[in-house]
Amino acid sequence: MHARKDGREQPLTSLVFPTYNARPFIDRTWAAVRDFLTAATGRWEILFACDGPTDGTAERLMELAAHGPASIRVLCCKPNRGKGHAVRQGLRAARGAWRLFTDVDLAYGFDDVVRVAETLRNGAEVAIASRTHPESRIVVAPELQGYAYRRHLQSQIFSAVVRLLLPLAQADTQAGLKGMSAAAAERVLPHLRCDGFGFDCELLTACVRFGLNVREVPVSVQYVDAASTTSVASMGRMLREIWSIRRTWRKAPNAASVVAAPRRAA
Repeated sequence: MHARKDGREQPLTSLVFPTYNARPFIDRTWAAVRDFLTAATGRWEILFACDGPTDGTAERLMELAAHGPASIRVLCCKPNRGKGHAVRQGLRAARGAWRLFTDVDLAYGFDDVVRVAETLRNGAEVAIASRTHPESRIVVAPELQGYAYRRHLQSQIFSAVVRLLLPLAQADTQAGLKGMSAAAAERVLPHLRCDGFGFDCELLTACVRFGLNVREVPVSVQYVDAASTTSVASMGRMLREIWSIRRTWRKAPNAASVVAAPRRAA
């Protein structure tokens, strides 16, 4: 148990990993999480929110959890519904005073996770990683420079479209590391409906409508391979989700109307 100098128990921080078919690297992620919990200051809990994986990921996590620390929990959601659904389930099940979520492949290191958590502990209602922050670092192997440039260009175009359609000022809405206070989570989560990768944009739109301050945090991103879940088809789905978010939240100019009005599924 972690206690403060006054003898009271320290507040808990929750970290959610939305998890789909991650079997090739889930053991590596588990080991990294276990090492982090051993060295981390403060009280942490880890939640793997399994989104109906079909490759044995959930079963492997249950095996590991059976002999792992009590601070790691595995949530199983079936059938597969998308990243947004998994994140919502994880954040709702979280018990922490601060609740973060990030990519299960650890695209963002634990140094970045801690930096976002500390931003929340210092009073931010919502904190998001930003790859476009002036202090962020992008490390790219020479053989991946072409891939990284294409990803950057794709991200810039998508962000421009998002800012055109939604009331967002952030240049990087899709960075896979975000967090919020428990109070902010309890305020916005009941109104979020997007199950796919458009969830990040709906979350940020809800923050605008509820008047929640969003702090952008610098991160260090390292491209180690050219694996990506972003394709032309997935980009098309994300744009449809963005349009649906626009239609839903455009009718909600303030928090009171969001609460009163029915929400359409994204």
